[in-house]
Order: sequence, then C-alpha cells, then structure tokens
Amino acid sequence: MAVPKKKTSKSKKNMRKATWKRKAVVAAQKALSLGKSVLTGRSNSFVYPGNEEEEEE
Repeated sequence: MAVPKKKTSKSKKNMRKATWKRKAVVAAQKALSLGKSVLTGRSNSFVYPGNEEEEEE
C-alpha cells in the first residue's frame, strides 16, 4: 500500500539547492576561462580547428 513521503526539512532543501548552484558557477567559470584562452591563442589542452577554408584562399 502507498505511504506518504516525509517532508524534507528546509535546511536539507537549501543545502541541495546551494550545491546545485555552486556547480553552475564553477562550470561557468571554466567555460569563460576556456573561451578566453582560445581567443588569446594560449590554449594547449583544447584543439580548435578554426576556419580552414579562409586560410586556403
């Protein structure tokens, strides 16, 4: 038979939400850092193909 779930406390809900938001901030910082390194040409770990058609012409 189905049993109702227990209510989650505010602190547990807030902890989960804070962890989720922290992951988003870290991912955004990494993406911005990678974008900056690609634009400056200092990127060693990221392979960027560029526009091969324009270079050939």
